[in-house]
Amino acid sequence: MISREQVRRYLNEGHSRVGLGVNIAIAVLILLSAVFFVAETYPIPSNLRLGLELADWAILTLFTVEYFIRLWAAKNRLRYFFSLYALIDFCAILPFFLGFLDVRYLRLLRWLRILRLARFLEDKTWFSRISGYDGLIFARILFTLFSIIFIYSGAIYQAEHTDNAENFATFLDAVYFAVVTMTTVGFGDITPISETGRWLTIMMILTGIALIPTQIGNFIKHWTKVQSSRTQCESCGLVGHEMDARYCRRCGVELPVEVEDLEGERDRNGGGSISPAVAESAAIDNRP
Repeated sequence: MISREQVRRYLNEGHSRVGLGVNIAIAVLILLSAVFFVAETYPIPSNLRLGLELADWAILTLFTVEYFIRLWAAKNRLRYFFSLYALIDFCAILPFFLGFLDVRYLRLLRWLRILRLARFLEDKTWFSRISGYDGLIFARILFTLFSIIFIYSGAIYQAEHTDNAENFATFLDAVYFAVVTMTTVGFGDITPISETGRWLTIMMILTGIALIPTQIGNFIKHWTKVQSSRTQCESCGLVGHEMDARYCRRCGVELPVEVEDLEGERDRNGGGSISPAVAESAAIDNRP
């Protein structure tokens, strides 16, 4: 019989084959749920709509069972119940207890848990330039931007579709309104009429002013740093150091000096000889 500790390890760790399979399955179900939610905002045949609803209820049932399994396997159930990830999971299964409430767009937040478990990619290098660590940073930044837009779009669609179907007919209309509002462009061709929709619009504007520029700035800053990093650590193989780095930021081993670095040092010295420290480092690193 599987113990609570084993179950907790499978659910919270992505290094083992079983744990990785479980979390990949959860990630796929989350994406399917989001796709079903978007598809049902469009005019589709009634039999297809019924099939999507049944499939989504099956996914919701699996999420509900998973939630209670996580609660059962937790070391401290009370602490787990009030943790951030548990609250997100609880919001994702609310329709199971309140059938009239459709918050499927909130399930995308569960990808925060999946990204947290993706650290098994840290030791890999992609395209001989971007390390798994850098890839995780990119993924988190892009996911933050995407999830903010998706969740606000779902919320404004739920708030406005019933009474303002002319402007919010499909999910794409809601996405268009969310992007235009959060980027503070404000064309004014689509406007909310409900009080809930107006409050959401205010929150979108504030989020767009406070968060979107920060996330985009972080993405550009990190991407520029990675693009300027060409040195690979000979000890641990990490790629992604700053141009002036002399020691690996992961293992602390001295980095090899690239030919371009020596030429840059020579240029900074006005075409003269390179500094003794750089020459000595290059000599050491190039020893047979």
